[in-house]
Amino acid sequence: MKMTSVLWYTKRYAFAGIMTIVTLITILLHSTTTQEHTQVTSPAAIHVTTAEMVQFDSTGISTAPAIIDSTTLSKTWGKISLPYASPSELLRKSTPSTAESPSPNTLISSVTNATTIAWYRLKVSNFTAGAYPLMLYTARVKVEGPIAVYLDGHLIHQLQLAGPTWYWPPLWLELDNGERSAIPHEILFRLQYVRHTNTALASVWLGSSAALGWRYQARQWLQVYIPMMSSGAFLAVGLFALVVWFKREQGKGYGLFALLAGAQFIRSLHFFCDFPLANDWFAWISVNSLFWVIAIVHAFQVLMHGKPQRWLSTILNGIIILIGLLSLPIVATLPNTPEVTPLIYLLAMAASITVTIAGFIASWRHSSEAMLVTIGIGLCFLYGVSDWALQSNFLGPENWYLGPYMNLQNFVMFCYLMYRRYIGALTHVENSNEQLALRLRAREDELAQSYSRLSEIEHKQTVAEERQRLMQDMHDGLGSSLHSALRAIERGSLDAIAVSDILRACIDDLHLTIDSMEPVEANLLLLLATLRYRLGNRLQSATMKLHWEVVDVPSLEWIDPRTALHILRILQEALTNIVKHTKATEIHVATGFDERYVHVSISDNGAGFDVESVQQSGNKGLGNQKRRAAAIGGDIQWKSNHAGTKVTLWLPQARPM
Repeated sequence: MKMTSVLWYTKRYAFAGIMTIVTLITILLHSTTTQEHTQVTSPAAIHVTTAEMVQFDSTGISTAPAIIDSTTLSKTWGKISLPYASPSELLRKSTPSTAESPSPNTLISSVTNATTIAWYRLKVSNFTAGAYPLMLYTARVKVEGPIAVYLDGHLIHQLQLAGPTWYWPPLWLELDNGERSAIPHEILFRLQYVRHTNTALASVWLGSSAALGWRYQARQWLQVYIPMMSSGAFLAVGLFALVVWFKREQGKGYGLFALLAGAQFIRSLHFFCDFPLANDWFAWISVNSLFWVIAIVHAFQVLMHGKPQRWLSTILNGIIILIGLLSLPIVATLPNTPEVTPLIYLLAMAASITVTIAGFIASWRHSSEAMLVTIGIGLCFLYGVSDWALQSNFLGPENWYLGPYMNLQNFVMFCYLMYRRYIGALTHVENSNEQLALRLRAREDELAQSYSRLSEIEHKQTVAEERQRLMQDMHDGLGSSLHSALRAIERGSLDAIAVSDILRACIDDLHLTIDSMEPVEANLLLLLATLRYRLGNRLQSATMKLHWEVVDVPSLEWIDPRTALHILRILQEALTNIVKHTKATEIHVATGFDERYVHVSISDNGAGFDVESVQQSGNKGLGNQKRRAAAIGGDIQWKSNHAGTKVTLWLPQARPM
């Protein structure tokens, strides 16, 4: 299977897997919400969707009584439907009712002291008790203060005694009135909260753990665990991108991805952490991280579509600095209170929709990746609208906070973008390899043609050089000998024996020329064996005894036909002189070597001659030997006395320069 097919199938199934996960989560969210609103009554579970409520104004936070009789609280209980959410007072809270606006510290003090106690009474009927523990489940109890739960007038559970928290988890509670087999009749919720803040109570389920456990677990997984795991995965991939950014020291996208992962992780902490709601640094980073995310995603947009939007970037940076300074815990100009935070979120939503519109205009028909990021920002804007409406009680308490899914969406979106870049890089490398292979094949063809032309030229040059060498050797050796013989015969100064010697010398010279053309493979011993074969009959006819003392010597890599002919002529000249002039009866041929040279020595037992006087007389034989030895980078030495003559040829082991 080709690489392109593998990449296509990988891309297809990866996208299908992501869409399947998103679809399953959506279906599970819808089915869970729908079933929580469905009136279901069974022997093991009952769904309470109606209640009675009464409210009392109070000052400060009071302690919930251990035992309470609901009939003594009030005689005028108002009927409500569950889920119930108090009317939103966001606009009224943002507009001061007095002519003189109070200072922030006065506002905080008055809000803290003015409280309300709300009682919710739930009547239980048509329920059959069993031997199993009775469980209570409700999707959300939303209140800016302590929560108390009563069963038949007895306090059985309390929450938020140290003050309101960021995260309102589903309430999963075992009801125990001391008699497990007894049927409960009344459940009371006591909610005490800062006056004019938003409160809400979801519908209540009663039943066994087996009947209700899946509801609680499904909401926990969808509301907490899955978003938390996606946030952690996003942060892990962000740390990996940060390491790549540091190692490569280039690639702005890796750094932005790492910053986005860190900012979104910080932003999502308040959805999972049960921290007190206060004007501290956790509140500061939770509020400001939303603006950080918007600014970083905007930077991603600009990086992808390549169209700088300096005006928008300047405005976003100004908002980040302004909100960051005004919401500092040490300043508290914008305190983290239910009166102020929704208004800050309105500013964040306005910034988000502005970034979406500007990114859409810049990305349209220009960058598909930037358009995908823009669509992601638009979806995050819708998530923010939904969360703001849920926080401000425009939506009921059984709806979902979609903000935690921003992490999952952005994680999937940016992983998909990285996947596209990775597949694109692989495709680019594959195409580059194919192009390189084609270029390499073309270059190989060019080199092959060039090599063929060079080989042809080299062959012609070699043939020409060899022809020139043969012509020169024939002219200098055989031609000169034949010419001298011809002139001597014409003058009539030679007898038949002398003519025979001249012709035999010419034939030997011709043999040497032919032998030099044979492949010698840098083997000096083979040359010596050839010479012994050619001169063997002459030595035998001269009744000379040959002592062959040749030993192995290093291979001379520089020997070629030209140098081989020089060596053969030097040795032949030395042997011919011995046969003709020394009256010797024995000839010794030996080889040896040292660190730099290989030497061949030829010695006899003749009468010898005066080497110096012969050299001074200009003897052509010795001069030719000297010249030929110098031509191959070697040297020749003669030693002669009454005991005989010794000729030594020194040949360098390394190639002569």
